[in-house]
Amino acid sequence: MSAFEARPHRRLNALSGEWVLVSPHRTLRPWQGQKEEPAPRPAIAHDPSCYLCPGNQRANGQRNPPYEATFVFDNDFAALLPDGGAEEGDAAHDAGESTFFTAEPAHGICRVICFSPRHDLTLADLDPTAFARVIDCWADETSRLGRDWRWVQVFENKGAMMGCSNPHPHGQIWASDALPTDPAREDERQRAHFTGTGRSLLVDYAAAESARRERIVVENDELVAVVPYWATWPFETLIVPRRPVSWFPALDPAQRRGLGDVLSRLLRAYDALFDVSFPYSMGWHGAPTGPGVDPLAATHWQLHAHVFPPLLRSATVRKFMVGYEMMAEAQRDLTPEEAAKRLRAVVR
Repeated sequence: MSAFEARPHRRLNALSGEWVLVSPHRTLRPWQGQKEEPAPRPAIAHDPSCYLCPGNQRANGQRNPPYEATFVFDNDFAALLPDGGAEEGDAAHDAGESTFFTAEPAHGICRVICFSPRHDLTLADLDPTAFARVIDCWADETSRLGRDWRWVQVFENKGAMMGCSNPHPHGQIWASDALPTDPAREDERQRAHFTGTGRSLLVDYAAAESARRERIVVENDELVAVVPYWATWPFETLIVPRRPVSWFPALDPAQRRGLGDVLSRLLRAYDALFDVSFPYSMGWHGAPTGPGVDPLAATHWQLHAHVFPPLLRSATVRKFMVGYEMMAEAQRDLTPEEAAKRLRAVVR
């Protein structure tokens, strides 16, 4: 660590344009804050009371089929609805009052993906064949929903600490008719870089990180997982294909195999770091979609995944985004370089 990096400094997020404050000296402070007990891992392969297990009844009265691989269904408590619950002709805002009260209808579909019929597994526990099925499912759902919706968000919340209400291994896909705030910001930054250089921002970034070797956690010929230079969460990672690919369905067989290898090893490293089933939120960002839109034509876009784990010092001490983070800008104590070093040490 340089003398500059050992002192408080700010780092620019090249993908969002936001800044993060890094305060390495604060890692020495004593911790007397809240400690959270890790949730126990399920001990049985099938839980009769779980609404995601094969053959069980869900809250809406429907019964799951006796699925043996991945299983996808419409969320019984969806945050978005195809009709948005709005009347036809609703205005974007009440222009008769003020633009301070701007609103617009929101339409979409929310889907749930069960990664495995086994209640006692996580993504990190899946064998290569099962992991490949999950990757193919992500791609197939993105392709299908992308025909009708402007944005398709694949994500997983793992662990009660990240708001997951059921330990059965599952993720979600929300498809919406609007481009959300964070992807819109990434679209602008990637487009500007491509316009100025003729190259992909994240392909260039992955090459730069591979050359420096400071923040790489897991890599192979096709993908790299790195604690980004601008990471906000303590052990945050960014997963990027080395070759240009704009959205999930465009991953070729070699890239899909490479993704299974990198993501599996990364998630196992998380679990090994504090010897706990590591909580996180993970999501994939690809090119915008929708009727008449060809994601392959979005040559400025590079598919990538963000992994945001909350744990800071141990299995019981988490990072809180409060105070300065909520009122000013993101702040971290552990440097990305140190976080990557600790994760690399437990990669198998």
